[in-house]
Amino acid sequence: MRTIGYLFQLYMLAVGLRRFGAIRALANIDLVPAWAPRLLRLFTFYVPHKFGLPASDGERLALALASMGPAYIKLGQTLATRPDLVGRPLAEGLTTLQDRLPPFKFAKARATIEAELGGKLEDHFTAFEEVPVAAASIAQVHKAVTEKGVPVAVKVLRPDIEARFVRDLKLFDWLAVLAERNVKEARRLRLSKIVDKVKETSLREMDLRLEAAAAAELAENMRGESGYRLPHIEWDHTARRVMTLEWVDGIRLADRAALEAAGHDLEALGQKVVQVFLTQALRDGFFHADLHQGNLIVEPDGTIAAIDFGIMGRLSKRERQFLAEILYGFIRRDYIRVAQVHFDAGYVPKNQSLEEFAQALRAIADPIMDLPVEEISAGQLLAQLFATTERFAMQTQPQLLLLQRTMVMAEGMALHLYPSANMWQISEPVIEAWIRANLSPEARLADMVANLPRFLERLPYRIEKWLSEEDDEQTEDDDWEAAPAPAPKIGLWPFALGLITGAAIIKILML
Repeated sequence: MRTIGYLFQLYMLAVGLRRFGAIRALANIDLVPAWAPRLLRLFTFYVPHKFGLPASDGERLALALASMGPAYIKLGQTLATRPDLVGRPLAEGLTTLQDRLPPFKFAKARATIEAELGGKLEDHFTAFEEVPVAAASIAQVHKAVTEKGVPVAVKVLRPDIEARFVRDLKLFDWLAVLAERNVKEARRLRLSKIVDKVKETSLREMDLRLEAAAAAELAENMRGESGYRLPHIEWDHTARRVMTLEWVDGIRLADRAALEAAGHDLEALGQKVVQVFLTQALRDGFFHADLHQGNLIVEPDGTIAAIDFGIMGRLSKRERQFLAEILYGFIRRDYIRVAQVHFDAGYVPKNQSLEEFAQALRAIADPIMDLPVEEISAGQLLAQLFATTERFAMQTQPQLLLLQRTMVMAEGMALHLYPSANMWQISEPVIEAWIRANLSPEARLADMVANLPRFLERLPYRIEKWLSEEDDEQTEDDDWEAAPAPAPKIGLWPFALGLITGAAIIKILML
């Protein structure tokens, strides 16, 4: 019965695409197989929409995705940042999914605010606009003024949004399990792990207290960064389903024409978006991972203000090192180095050939390195990358999916603002600076010195643990042998090793 339910759900999604006239839009996307739109038309029927439909294919696809649920809206938001994948007309139509979805009624917003903050709405706000200024997949935003006279934006979760997301994700999970059970390639891609990562990220996004904490942490990290800032959080007016933050005036990054009319440097804005993302990911290991154009506002002085921090990404120092070395290797066209980092990170199985993998990377990267994004065939590039991962038995890395998605969105925004943008040229200064600061011999030595006190502090514990493990092994030997073995002689070499290491580092620093 569950399988029948999922199949019916899939059929209704296909019917929704046909109802909104969105199948034609799919036919215009190079990455969609030619047979897919024909199959959808064969098994569905057209019912005229009672309110009429827009002429734009992109807007029709946006309406269809909006009717399907919040998970599909997220997909459309990502596609809106990639005109190179779906074409500029389609991408522009999909931007309506970023903040122009149908709002829910003010009475429900009031009920949520009063239930979360306590008391009446008027106890917390002296003015509150009933018509939202933006409505997105997860929440909608109202302009208000606090009892202290501070202009704010109040974000309120949609009613029952958690249940709708869980419903969509159950279908994705079922499809992933079905694919892994029957298709070898799906097992290599670890589709279930991918869905689990999406589920974890999405459900975390629905606790606005976590979003507020993420915004505060990111603001602290980016303090002092020119041309970029985050609004202040009003913690007294924030709860699980309500978040209040400083009101930001400006032009949304999605409105390219308005930005140009206001005299903003579009090329500089595109570069700033990419470089800020790389700074967050590489330097801090904590980055804004929902970089669609509706979440960035350009203030009159050209400063980019980021909003909506429900989706954030984290990278360990080791993952940041791998990322920087891979990107830097591509920029320098040092494909052996790039290949070696992939092997060191465990992304490529060790039984594969390092030299052949480097050659495959060269075949993909060399033809496109100096081209602007608009001249790169995204369909051919993705096909080559997919063939390479299959050839070398590479598994998907779920922990890096958010990073990859955000990098794609950042590049898409640079392309939206400045069509001849080159991601590698924009990225080079940030990556080189991080490499010098973290991977130079001096930086590695400084890192060793910084970690030395912690190493020495934990040394007695490690020795005690090691001795305990030796005693346990000796006890097991006693149980199995007729005659007890002599107790092992434990010298002072662990202490000597720690002291010699520390002394050597201090000596080097004094040279």
